Amino acid sequence: MTGWRGARPVRDVVALAWELVAIDSVSGREGPVMEHVADLLVRGGWAVERQEVTPGRDNVWATRRGGGVTLSTHLDTVPPFIGPSLDDERLWGRGACDAKGIAAAMICAAERLAEKGEERIDLLFVVGEEAGSDGAVAANELPATSRALINGEPTEGRLASGAKGSLRVRVDTAGVAAHSAYPGRGRSAIDAMVRLLSDLHAVPLPEDPELGSTTVNVGMLEGGSAANVVPAACSAELLVRLVGDDRPVRSALDAWAAGRATLTYGAHVPAVRYFVPEGFEAMPVAFTTDAPLLSAWGRAVLYGPGSIHRAHRPDESIELDALRAGVDGYERLARALLASPPEPVSAETTGSPA
Repeated sequence: MTGWRGARPVRDVVALAWELVAIDSVSGREGPVMEHVADLLVRGGWAVERQEVTPGRDNVWATRRGGGVTLSTHLDTVPPFIGPSLDDERLWGRGACDAKGIAAAMICAAERLAEKGEERIDLLFVVGEEAGSDGAVAANELPATSRALINGEPTEGRLASGAKGSLRVRVDTAGVAAHSAYPGRGRSAIDAMVRLLSDLHAVPLPEDPELGSTTVNVGMLEGGSAANVVPAACSAELLVRLVGDDRPVRSALDAWAAGRATLTYGAHVPAVRYFVPEGFEAMPVAFTTDAPLLSAWGRAVLYGPGSIHRAHRPDESIELDALRAGVDGYERLARALLASPPEPVSAETTGSPA
């Protein structure tokens, strides 16, 4: 690690969030934003380690004394890049809500705690959360010392009691190419995919009394080569939001596709139940986070300013008041976790699979 101590940075959370939003960090090209964050943390007196995930893409871990609470979120975004703008009420731009505004609030809270003498705070910023969580998988191999992890996602200033997991699935149908004037000499892979997907809503999938229903989104569809050719291949990409064990979901999808398509299962993040310290309001959320993949960093809680309903939209934004309240919220939550007993920790409260 590199860095020095003794600096007393004074940051405005809105200005810092603007800086981060202004840097294009769509998944796969996070290098510049990670460079920026690492540099400002070193200048702020943190000991900083950069962990290469893939060439040009590093996780950033900043610490002082260690042994306490880690504040963590991701700095990659969904495409396309949208630069920042500001009005009297909101910061707009890609990542304003998910999750660069959150990262700014974490940095400001951590620096405030350090200035007040609390140095048992780490910061962990990862790549790739929006595209398979390779950053979190790598970060879990670092020699973490914290006993609690505050994972940052937009939860409207409340803690999450639980969160759905996710499972990526690729569906491939095969046909026989032919001239479109003679469709009987071929077999359309697109027609086969359309029939298959029309049955998807009828697949029986698990439900949970707190997390609700398993849902499936058909996010991408691709097939054919030209309008005058019977298509020989078609593919779809599904994202399943899990409420528990993924095995019943896989079995149901296997039965749905049997004899009609080939399924390839991709990245899997389990559903979780989160620890909620006494005195904090909590609610379940339907989205997936990196927290289950960061078990080495301690008992997990999920919290952040902003609303998930503002994320992944062309008009993504976060309220300035929520950003500022997020700094206070992270400070209060970190102090509550530092004051709570470190053990025993059950599987249901660690952020491990539900």
